[in-house]
Amino acid sequence: NPSTDRILIDTREPSELQATGTIPGSINIPITSKPDAFFISPEEFEDRMGFERPGKEKEVVFYCKAGVRSRAAAELARQAGWERVGEYSGSWLDWEKRGG
Repeated sequence: NPSTDRILIDTREPSELQATGTIPGSINIPITSKPDAFFISPEEFEDRMGFERPGKEKEVVFYCKAGVRSRAAAELARQAGWERVGEYSGSWLDWEKRGG
């Protein structure tokens, strides 16, 4: 159920996305190679990533392959001032198991 107030963020690396695909409607912020993504200015984020960073008024929900990186990304987002932060605990493996 896509919502413009809820942003689904895939925290895996681009090479992983190319190998497996993504959950439709998600954006990619690879937390391992870009751990400062939530701390840099919105302008620098857009320059580096090629799209606008989700605003702090949005709900952000993170996922990765199994849930480890998404947990770290959620914590970084909270530290950077996002308050509406969630995690897809089963992440990609759960989504894929349920038939995508």
